Amino acid sequence: MICVVKKALITPEKRFSKLIYKADNICIISHHNPDGDAIGSALGLYHILKKKKKNPVVIIPNHLPDFLQWMPSAENILLYQNNPNEVCKKLAECNLIIMVDFNSLSRLGKMENCFENVTAPIVLIDHHPYPDIKAEVMFSDIRVSSTAELVYQVTQASGLIKNIGKEAAACLFTGIMTDTNSFTVNSSRPITYKTTAALLKYGIDKDEIYRNVFNTFSTERMQLLGYLLSEKMVIIPEYKTAFISMSLAEAKKYQFKTGDSEGFVNYPLSIKGIIFSAFLMERKDHIKLSFRSRGNFSVNKLIAQHFSGGGHKNAAGGEVFNMTLEEVSQKLVSVLPIYKELCD
Repeated sequence: MICVVKKALITPEKRFSKLIYKADNICIISHHNPDGDAIGSALGLYHILKKKKKNPVVIIPNHLPDFLQWMPSAENILLYQNNPNEVCKKLAECNLIIMVDFNSLSRLGKMENCFENVTAPIVLIDHHPYPDIKAEVMFSDIRVSSTAELVYQVTQASGLIKNIGKEAAACLFTGIMTDTNSFTVNSSRPITYKTTAALLKYGIDKDEIYRNVFNTFSTERMQLLGYLLSEKMVIIPEYKTAFISMSLAEAKKYQFKTGDSEGFVNYPLSIKGIIFSAFLMERKDHIKLSFRSRGNFSVNKLIAQHFSGGGHKNAAGGEVFNMTLEEVSQKLVSVLPIYKELCD
């Protein structure tokens, strides 16, 4: 784990604890198009700081998906999309900023502009590679399953563990569960299960959390999934690859809502012999990419080199501008021969 603190002779955990002690108004922020780990980590910290009698606020650039709306205090999240002036004002006036589950300001979209007037110290807690944010204190560890797991470990090492309650535990568990795809990827380290066990001791109902996240989809979402799998999935056996593309017209036909495509990219990996899966989604001004893989196939390298994206070895994403959905699909197919040795 990378732990960086500017002041020598003080551990990152102690520095973090002192920053929390001194601060009253604390902004917790996460990335554009937030997932379960982003919201789980942010709201987990929110509840921990609330119990410590602080005044935290969770800020994200745009709407969180419907399947995360149930999370404790999700209704209190401040959206830049709806209140840009208020968000910029809070960031300019707060005493401390904690960034979770991202490591580049570019992941904030237009909300990045708010940081022109920021003077508060920044703490970064994240598990993605290549951090690119100047932070007073940085906790960065690509080995952990999720940022939510790292938040728990940082909380424990910083002496804030006593401030974890049932609500914080539910949020952090959600982050770990979603980022590991229900403990099926990036979840082989024993400490992940020790952390999960510790969270379960707070009395959370893991089965209810699973149902809230994975079993509350709309009829339209399920019909869309069926259509995409039967009509839009392209399989390329020689490269052990399968990908799905979805146009704006198709999304509209099935009344697509934010979060409806969550998990779609994982379905092709259920096919025997497939080790690389991609989901390409047309938006108003760009194409959103989601890549997943198994084994040694590094989707992080592929998406970084050809689509200016990033992420982890087996899970990555990005956005492509000034190209059509068909053009992105063709480019993806055209670069596959470069990675053929990873398919063997």
